[in-house]
Amino acid sequence: MSIISDVTDATFAEEVLAHDGVVLVEFWAAWAGPCRQLQPVVEELARELSGSVKVVKVDTEESPEVAHRYRISSIPTLLVVRRGEVVATLLGSRSKAAIRETLAGIAAA
Repeated sequence: MSIISDVTDATFAEEVLAHDGVVLVEFWAAWAGPCRQLQPVVEELARELSGSVKVVKVDTEESPEVAHRYRISSIPTLLVVRRGEVVATLLGSRSKAAIRETLAGIAAA
């Protein structure tokens, strides 16, 4: 079982918006090379941050409503959501250090 939850149009509100802490949301698609490159980084972060940051992924092909609602126009896109509000957006493939830095800044705020 993966530590990263698959979230859909039907489950996004419950899994992400209703969560009381910080959620890292990866918008991705199986056909996109940059998404495949980012996946191991996100998996490592999910393991390392387990208990402090919830990590989920949204397949933009299978859940277009959520992608449209958050104006996801390129993938991968990472959203950081805290208590139901988007507090950071990271576009494109990012290093683990860059994602960690963003998350650390949000945790300190």
